[in-house]
Amino acid sequence: MSSSAPATPSALPAPRAPERNPLPIRLMVDDTDSPTDVLDALFLTAFTTGEQPFSHQHRVENLRPDFDLLPSGATVLRAANDSSRRVILAEGEGYTALVSYGRHNNAVTVTAVSAELAEQTVKAAVDGAEAEPEPQPDHVSMGFWHFSPLRGPSRSTRQISAGTWDEVRPNYTAPVADAMDRLMKFTPDAGAGRLLLLHGPPGTGKTSALRTLARSWREWCQVDCVLDPERLFNDIGYLMDAAMGEEDGSESGRWRLLLLEDCDELIRGEAKNAAGQALSRLLNLTDGLLGQGRNVLVGLTTNEDLERLHPAVVRPGRCLARIEVGPLTHPESVNWLGTEEGVSREGATLAELFALRRGNGPTSIAEPVPEAGLYL
Repeated sequence: MSSSAPATPSALPAPRAPERNPLPIRLMVDDTDSPTDVLDALFLTAFTTGEQPFSHQHRVENLRPDFDLLPSGATVLRAANDSSRRVILAEGEGYTALVSYGRHNNAVTVTAVSAELAEQTVKAAVDGAEAEPEPQPDHVSMGFWHFSPLRGPSRSTRQISAGTWDEVRPNYTAPVADAMDRLMKFTPDAGAGRLLLLHGPPGTGKTSALRTLARSWREWCQVDCVLDPERLFNDIGYLMDAAMGEEDGSESGRWRLLLLEDCDELIRGEAKNAAGQALSRLLNLTDGLLGQGRNVLVGLTTNEDLERLHPAVVRPGRCLARIEVGPLTHPESVNWLGTEEGVSREGATLAELFALRRGNGPTSIAEPVPEAGLYL
């Protein structure tokens, strides 16, 4: 009795053509939908039916003025504008394109009969679309992560203003300034911990210090701010995306600092019970398996007292720096303000000093201070 040989790759059956109408399509529109919502839905028709089973997308962060993202030769089917974006639905030979223009969200998405056609169409449409930002010595590029219900983990970049440490240093009391001196000069070859913790009362300048740190480290470190840290450590997919980073054209080996502001619930003493696995994942990112092989630092800010923080967070060897950012003393406050009027005996926070400089009393310190930024 003869036995048949195992099938070789050449003997495998050819892939089947995409099925037509694999999913029922039902578009329901009511008065809560806008014309741009309708275009978003219509765009998915050919992809849903399987007629164009491949898709490719590219987002343009810094679109050149008056640049047209519409693929060359495409026929416009619909166009709509609303308060936040302009959308064009178009088609070409073998593909459908959705072009979206927004203040910080410009994108081309294409569905096509082949993966190659989808990718090539998008690539041709965005070629030359990215404008080179004008160099500004007092600005630094910062990434912002958030979880979008439609797109999942998303990262965008912005140019933020940040003063030099020499300019900002007088905003901090002497012990804090001395500790910051060492931090601003830190380089990754120093081999310290991977957790940076700034704690202290609101209004003392923790956020301002981090902006300046981003400028001081910009030659070797990309700073990314996570806007929803509570979601980050409760969603393992989101955490993996943020931990591995996103391709931004930076050279291999460049470090990243993930900033998580106002993490009181995550790192206080009872966090292990209240936050479940979130605290464990945070610690794993700093010196556990999750952080191995990744050049990632984690920066935390909190208004909690050090005694109320979880001991695992502040244990020796884990923190690159652990700095309590407090108010300026009375003499420092008077020297900063140039007058003793309005300064209490205990001194003042940075936010209070800027409010006094503007002529506002302590009850007005919650108002925005454009020249100083945020002071959490």
